[in-house]
Amino acid sequence: MKRLLALVFLIPSLSFANDNFGDPQLGKIKAPSCIFCHGVDGTASNPTYPHIKGQNAQYLFQSMKDYQDGKRKGPLAQMMKAQLSRLSDQDLRDISAYFSSQN
Repeated sequence: MKRLLALVFLIPSLSFANDNFGDPQLGKIKAPSCIFCHGVDGTASNPTYPHIKGQNAQYLFQSMKDYQDGKRKGPLAQMMKAQLSRLSDQDLRDISAYFSSQN
């Protein structure tokens, strides 16, 4: 019963947090370099790059922060770090909200 009550209170708060995470309209404007690899709506045409369409906004934000901070490794990590280097946390939230809102 306690778990059920916790879920009842947690689910609306998660929805509220995602609704106010960032501005998808601004994110679309701020994401011109993203579309070259991930596609206009987050569907990558090259299988080397991940699809980010409809992905959880917090996950996208944290992934980009990790690239900025050098915490993510891999063959494209340096390229991602360079692409994200001039973006603020709010820019990342807006971009995350944009790709998250694509269905």
